[in-house]
Parts: sequence; C-alpha cells; structure tokens
Amino acid sequence: MWYIYILECRDGSYYTGVAKDVRARLDKHNSGKGAKYTRMKRPCTIVYVEEHPDESSARRRELEIKSWRRDKKEELIRGFPSSVPDGLPSISGQ
Repeated sequence: MWYIYILECRDGSYYTGVAKDVRARLDKHNSGKGAKYTRMKRPCTIVYVEEHPDESSARRRELEIKSWRRDKKEELIRGFPSSVPDGLPSISGQ
C-alpha cells in the first residue's frame, strides 16, 4: 500500500507527501532529513493519512491535494478520524 499524508508543521503550514511507511517518513521529516520544506519547520505532526493501492494513484492524489487552497485542505483534515484507522501504520504525533 501507498499513503498520502498531510503534516502540520510548527509554523502551522501544511506539507503533503507520499510514502509506503508513513511513520518512517514522519521520523525522517522530524530528523531534518525529509523534504527541504519541513527542515526549518520541525517538529511536524501527521494530521491526515489516505491509503492508495499503488504509487501512481497516490502521486496523482498528492498533486490534487497540493493544488488546493488551505481551507479545502482543512476541510479534508477535519473529516479525518482522531484515532488511527485499522490497517494504517502506527503514527507518532497522534
């Protein structure tokens, strides 16, 4: 499985990414070895995760979400369960 994730950074901004292992990717972001965008905005926490069957569909969805305005991303995040759904990796920061 592939996952779309949205991080909330220390400054309140959002970062959207794709990963096979969301927990490992979050750890990478928070160690300063993730995306350039998140390096100076640590710590980051996961606020949204979405499962996809393959990398291609995950990347398409990532591009879609990245094109959205902040208010639309927040609407998506508000609909996300506060606990980690069954089958998703354990996510630190929740």
